[in-house]
Amino acid sequence: MNAMIFAAGLGTRLGAITSAKPKALVEVGGEPMLKRVILKLKNAGVSRMVVNVHHFADAIVCYLKANDNFGIDIRISDERALLLDTGGGLLKARPFFDSNEPIIVHNADILTDFDISQMLDSHIESKADATLLVADRRTSRYLLFDADRRMKGWKNVTTGEIRSPWPDIVSAEGIIPLAFGGVHIIKPSIFSKLERYSDSSKFSITPFYTDQCADLYIKGYTPKEVFHWIDIGKPQSLIEAENIVSELRPTPLPE
Repeated sequence: MNAMIFAAGLGTRLGAITSAKPKALVEVGGEPMLKRVILKLKNAGVSRMVVNVHHFADAIVCYLKANDNFGIDIRISDERALLLDTGGGLLKARPFFDSNEPIIVHNADILTDFDISQMLDSHIESKADATLLVADRRTSRYLLFDADRRMKGWKNVTTGEIRSPWPDIVSAEGIIPLAFGGVHIIKPSIFSKLERYSDSSKFSITPFYTDQCADLYIKGYTPKEVFHWIDIGKPQSLIEAENIVSELRPTPLPE
């Protein structure tokens, strides 16, 4: 099983905290976020991971080396020259993936304790091209889904902007706005569309999903059980993460 961890971000919202270290190595409960995500994915059966690097890239490379890559095959996708955003970063990492198996994509700054194995089972069973972790929580930008959790578009509630391949999406019945959780699972077959999507090597994955959701089966997934989810990218949310870390379901230690 393959996975990619987005660890290249600048982490500017964390201010002084990320002036001396990459956001992926910011600690929650005494453990760097990168370690938490790696062990979560390893426990789910991932045997090869790709970690992209840009901000304090050497610190991440040295951290992984010092921990013997946590006993798995970890490849570095080097974005020191140019930070490629999520879509461009995923496309650059393509050569490192070693099979036609699904790829779990996980932001390094997302602290969550849902069972990712169940999400993977749902992705495989549905035969979706991409399965996105989503939830009913407050945000300024929502993904739009129909009653069957198929993605239909995107909405910015602050500006009122709506993007969708369906012109009548605004008046369509049963459309559900849900917040994206920074964890997704893709079929490698989407790379052919990613290659043709942008003239720039730097682009975000969310507009890609929005523009392609009529041609691709992009599915929203929400765990059945109650789960914790925090984006630790802001000082206040980092404090909140520290306050709830003791409540997280433990990640079993890999054998």
